[in-house]
Amino acid sequence: MNPKYRLAFIIVAAVVLLDQATKFWVHKSMALYQSIEVIPHFANLTYIRNPGAAFSFLAESRPSLRMTFLVVVAIAAIACIVFLLKITRSDRRSFTVGLSLILGGAVGNLIDRLRLGEVADFIDLYWNRFHWPAFNLADSAITIGVILLLIRMLRQRSWNT
Repeated sequence: MNPKYRLAFIIVAAVVLLDQATKFWVHKSMALYQSIEVIPHFANLTYIRNPGAAFSFLAESRPSLRMTFLVVVAIAAIACIVFLLKITRSDRRSFTVGLSLILGGAVGNLIDRLRLGEVADFIDLYWNRFHWPAFNLADSAITIGVILLLIRMLRQRSWNT
């Protein structure tokens, strides 16, 4: 197997497995809406379900329309990322890592959406009464992947694959 694809497969598999394992643990260990303080005044484990996309986008829309739209968008995004992985040169490891993190996160959240009709979130960061919207490991992988790609592109100033 091409080393680029091996690296991508390992990262995607690790993200999906860790994401699904943590969501399974939260689902089995906590009641919906239960909150456990982890770091006082900063972080809780708070089990919620998000029927929408990032920041609960579309959460209030008609369920059948929302589900169809979000699944189609996720599948299209996954296809685009796979294409980008295919055209990325093997010596561009940071692009491969960033794209693989995003892909793993997208797959992890798509699994939830197909299995549950919504995405399980449980990481609750806050300061005083200002809460960041709850998220999960898949969301974290997507964010880290995007940051890696942005840093690499800014350092390079162009994306020559």
